[in-house]
Amino acid sequence: MKKRLNITIEEKLLNKIKKYAIEQETSLSNLVEEHFEEMLKPKRKLTKKIGLVEFKESLPPSKKEFPQDWDWKKEYRM
Repeated sequence: MKKRLNITIEEKLLNKIKKYAIEQETSLSNLVEEHFEEMLKPKRKLTKKIGLVEFKESLPPSKKEFPQDWDWKKEYRM
């Protein structure tokens, strides 16, 4: 069962997060709920030393899809 939650945040932040929600095709409520769920997940700890590639491959898949020709280096420099 869902319950209402009232929060108070800065107006500038509210405007930014509303724009973000529209871009992500979701609601503010869904963003808050997902964030709370993520905060409550147990923290993953590495049980053994592994390389960067193995660590990257162990991460959950991205929620956002990127085109095959996405230029990661270009985007990183911005």
